[in-house]
Amino acid sequence: MSSDTVGKNIVSFLARIFLSGALLWYLFSKIDFQKTADVLRTAQPGFLVYAGILFLAINGILLWRWGIFIKALEITSPLRDVVRYYLVGLFGNLFLPSAIGGDFIKIYGLCRDNSRKTRVIASVLLDRLSGFAAIVLVAVAAFIFGHRLLGDGALAIPIAGVAAVSAGCAFVLFNERMYSSGCRIFARLPKIRKALMDLHYDVALMKGRRREGLQAIGVSCLSQIVYALCWYFIARSLSQETSLVYFLIFVPLTCIAASFPSIGGLGVREIGAVYLFGKVGMASGVAVSISLINFLFMVAVGLMGGVIYVLTLFSGRLQYHSPDARIRPEQT
Repeated sequence: MSSDTVGKNIVSFLARIFLSGALLWYLFSKIDFQKTADVLRTAQPGFLVYAGILFLAINGILLWRWGIFIKALEITSPLRDVVRYYLVGLFGNLFLPSAIGGDFIKIYGLCRDNSRKTRVIASVLLDRLSGFAAIVLVAVAAFIFGHRLLGDGALAIPIAGVAAVSAGCAFVLFNERMYSSGCRIFARLPKIRKALMDLHYDVALMKGRRREGLQAIGVSCLSQIVYALCWYFIARSLSQETSLVYFLIFVPLTCIAASFPSIGGLGVREIGAVYLFGKVGMASGVAVSISLINFLFMVAVGLMGGVIYVLTLFSGRLQYHSPDARIRPEQT
């Protein structure tokens, strides 16, 4: 990696820290800490346990979703590697300089021992796209059902915006004419252009596997519903009686907000939670507390991925430096 690339990554990481810190400072300056402390003192730990179990279940569901694409694209990677790089990717999403650092870890990990590298990239790309599709579907369905309770049609704008972006990306990825037109900018770099076109052909394989594609979107919708339930149980632990339908509308939108450059969505997600749940009368301090508790769950699971990375890295080095080892690991 060049010094310029390292420098850009450091600047990006520092910028994310600054943005998260600035947003949190702004939020905390607007919070009534006395009222928030009173709410936190009455927290019911039982609901937090339920929320934690659901959060773990979400990651199992998302791993299942990625597995659907891996199987559909006939990627021959051992299950242990898929699980390992998924968990290490969670760690990367929290701490790497890029908001999609975890995706690069999954791609790099599976590509190391797989000849179908573009299919690995396609599986991660399709996994992301199905996630956005689920966010749109759950948010739209919940908004149609609950907009009368909300009494505010303005939320239809960001939902429609996310839907338009997701549909546009899918259209370009699956349309050869549009995709190849976009790749013309790499006309003087034929190897890159060929690699991008190969990626398109691998993505297009899902046209003949619509059943698996629909299954992945259904699993994605399930993950969004369970994630909203996780937030709901955290709110219940803080004695909030907010209707579940609001969580089904608001939580997918906070997921979109969290995709902005920050440290694991920290700060951006809280801003979104305060704005959205404030529309139904939730105190800003409570909304921030719910979001931060959810972030602690993310950190806990992400650290599990970090531990797995350290252990597997140490194990690999130990095997390589073992006096009994006659061959290098990469030669096995």
